[in-house]
Amino acid sequence: MIKTVDVAVIGTGPGGEGAAMQLAKGGRRVVVIERYGRVGGGCTYWGTIPSKALRISILQLTEALNNPVIRPLRANLKISMSDLRRSAQSVISSQESLRKKFYEKNDVEILHGNARFIDTHRLVIDDGGLEIKADQIVIASGSRPYRPVEIDFEHPRIFDSDKILELDHRPQSMTIFGAGVVGCEYASMFRNLDIKINLVNSRSSLLDFLDDEISDALSYHMREHGVVIRHDEQYERVEVADDGVVLHLASGKKIKSDVLLWAAGRTGNTSQLELEKVGLTADHRGYLAVGACGQTSVPHIYAVGDVVGFPSLASAAYTQGRAAARHILGLDDCPSLATDIPSGIYTSPEISSIGKTERQLTADKTPYEVGNANFKSIAKAQIIGQTSGILKLLFHRETLQILGVHCFGWNASEIIHIGQAIMAQSGEGNSLKYFMNSTFNYPTMAEAYRVAAPNGFNRLF
Repeated sequence: MIKTVDVAVIGTGPGGEGAAMQLAKGGRRVVVIERYGRVGGGCTYWGTIPSKALRISILQLTEALNNPVIRPLRANLKISMSDLRRSAQSVISSQESLRKKFYEKNDVEILHGNARFIDTHRLVIDDGGLEIKADQIVIASGSRPYRPVEIDFEHPRIFDSDKILELDHRPQSMTIFGAGVVGCEYASMFRNLDIKINLVNSRSSLLDFLDDEISDALSYHMREHGVVIRHDEQYERVEVADDGVVLHLASGKKIKSDVLLWAAGRTGNTSQLELEKVGLTADHRGYLAVGACGQTSVPHIYAVGDVVGFPSLASAAYTQGRAAARHILGLDDCPSLATDIPSGIYTSPEISSIGKTERQLTADKTPYEVGNANFKSIAKAQIIGQTSGILKLLFHRETLQILGVHCFGWNASEIIHIGQAIMAQSGEGNSLKYFMNSTFNYPTMAEAYRVAAPNGFNRLF
């Protein structure tokens, strides 16, 4: 049986959903192919939603246990990992129901099964199943944790970022190999449960794509809270014992802990697509190279979301999906959609940023200045007891154009969007003066912009 459509989308994660919804609203006949029995992709079931729900549960527990009223009762409290994960299940169910309604409302058919290419315009679902013929194809198949073949991930003491969500007990110690976004988020999360954390980083600093000051603040904050960070280390082998796991490093170090979380990268889900039949080749990690609008080297085949690699953010994936769809629809604004995407990193405290870093501006020889607001001086931060953090505004010395916004601290992923909105304005609309001349509610965390702007402006004289 052959089904003919305008566009076939592979995957129902944020990238696939963004593309499918935009295409449907643009009048295209769209079919979406999902390998699992539920819609939403890894973001909903193994990544963003469950991990962030677990994080909030841990933060709420920590806050409650530090309350003077509850503190005397701590010894009698029995909180299991399954208790902490319970809130995630209701969120997942709600998100799944919501996603289904989106597809139903926009008359987008969902087919379940494994898709693979027959040729550049045809897909088959499972072996000998339904054949899909499409004018354009969007690959939004996502990614999965990278698993070295020599490590036994079936062992109960060894986890990756998917499997760790099934952890059924609270270990005394944990070694995390890989200090990227996932590794840093879980290090913060489990340290808040008083688990001893060894964070092993193959690079010389944490999250080196961030502004240096923000990266340094994260490193300092983690160490201050007891996380042991080891930089410039390379993996050699893993040894499993009855009483723990030993991580052997190329430097000769041996780190023993109750469990090991392997968080060293991810792999694009491309191995089952049979890309060779359409002349596409993924790199060694399974990622596809694309242009600004998500086009691969085969012009009518697009790829969006985690399957293209960095930045591997759910928010970015949705925007990339929309950008690819708008290009298919003949609209010319996809480059502006696919760039200037804020990062949100859910460590404790949070990190969020958009635009250029100081390092990048210096390399570009852009004359810039910095405006800072330390959270310890913000009334709202003092009231809620969240005084660790900083908001940085990077702006052009001559035009006062905002070039970058970087935030480390409580609610950073929300605070960043004020700066993002101003950066998106054209001409004189993007100016440091907006923050200097606007009235912010008091007391709020947003007031940090009012503090940072004159702090930077005063440096010009």
